[in-house]
Amino acid sequence: MADCPLIENCPFFNDKMASMPTTSFLLKRRYCQTDHTTCARFMVYSTLGREKVPADLFPSDADKAKTIIGK
Repeated sequence: MADCPLIENCPFFNDKMASMPTTSFLLKRRYCQTDHTTCARFMVYSTLGREKVPADLFPSDADKAKTIIGK
């Protein structure tokens, strides 16, 4: 699968993860470069729009994303 279309401008990785390069690398590989459709941030973005993605939403928080989408 292709890289996430948001990878270059994702505030989570570009702002929140700057001080955690190893964790950032692993999460990017899993959620941005392998299957971005499983990323909680992408789920909310693609359903509700960028402005509805909480700043503190981790890519692995799929349950939280589903709750946000369901509201």
